[in-house]
Amino acid sequence: MVDETRLIGGMILDFKTKKVKIVINSNKYIIFALLFHLNNINKVHNKEEKLAAFGRLLDVQDRLRIQCPWDKKQTFESLRPNTIEETFELCDALMKRDYKNIKKELGDVLEHVMFYSIIGREDEEFDICDVCNQEADKLMFRHPFINWREEGNWTVANPDMYINEAGQVMYKEKESEDKESEEAEAASLALGADKPKNAASVEKTWEQIKQQEKDGNERVLSGVPDALPSLIKAYRIQDKARNVGFDWKEKEDVWDKVYEELEELKVELAKGDKENSTRELGDFLFSVINAARLYKLNPDNALETTNQKFIRRFNYVEDHSLKHGKSLKDMTLEEMDKLWDEAKRQEKNQE
Repeated sequence: MVDETRLIGGMILDFKTKKVKIVINSNKYIIFALLFHLNNINKVHNKEEKLAAFGRLLDVQDRLRIQCPWDKKQTFESLRPNTIEETFELCDALMKRDYKNIKKELGDVLEHVMFYSIIGREDEEFDICDVCNQEADKLMFRHPFINWREEGNWTVANPDMYINEAGQVMYKEKESEDKESEEAEAASLALGADKPKNAASVEKTWEQIKQQEKDGNERVLSGVPDALPSLIKAYRIQDKARNVGFDWKEKEDVWDKVYEELEELKVELAKGDKENSTRELGDFLFSVINAARLYKLNPDNALETTNQKFIRRFNYVEDHSLKHGKSLKDMTLEEMDKLWDEAKRQEKNQE
């Protein structure tokens, strides 16, 4: 049941009655109550409201597919570039913690999920129901430490899967191969013997569990999309390898590899060998990304932070050059450096 009250800044906000109770000290209540506008507060929607909203969007998308000329002609291939663009727009909003645009861009991405599901339905391959059920089955299977016989009437949609007595989602074929040993292991998990205590321990077994899925990735690294941007791909490759135990024993050891790759790059650059320099540059960047991962830093976020910092400072230089009646091309490097340093000082003063 959703809690319909919230304590904010000394006020109890009651969403059900739409009243505010002013709290004095910690024990004395209610001087007066007044109506407030719920639009200014993040309302918590119940499950029925969420399902109704999802169904409404489905109906809208279905109607557009029939009646809108643009929607009618779309295919997997024609939509793909738009999906990539919408995904990056969502990433931009996430980086800025721009909640208004996060909500908007999530809606755009969700629309594409529904659109692809409509095309799948038209091709008689799958629909949105199949998408949701497959994802739910997958998540239940990948969390064997959760007892799915507790806290509700849980089911699986895949006819080749079922929930065993210990509450784990299993494949029927696998269960029949070695029922006794797996039931014993499942029972220990259900009792909490191997239940992960934090997110890191969940990640540690994630790849091993994925390998047991039918129609899943047959190899550890095959789940990394070819189309991922190279920096993110390098991070994901290293992270997946780490999840099966292929990693540095001590994070500090990675720096020897970073320095080694840097020296090899400098040697090739000194030779003027572009092809080998490119290879060594890749090795060096890969090792730096690996170092970031070991220190729990996201290299993509780090680079984007620097991108934005450079843009701000460069815009400052450009704006102030225009104030002095000069274009950037007419300024000396010393003049631009002076403005750049001004921008840096301003940023530090604002921190």
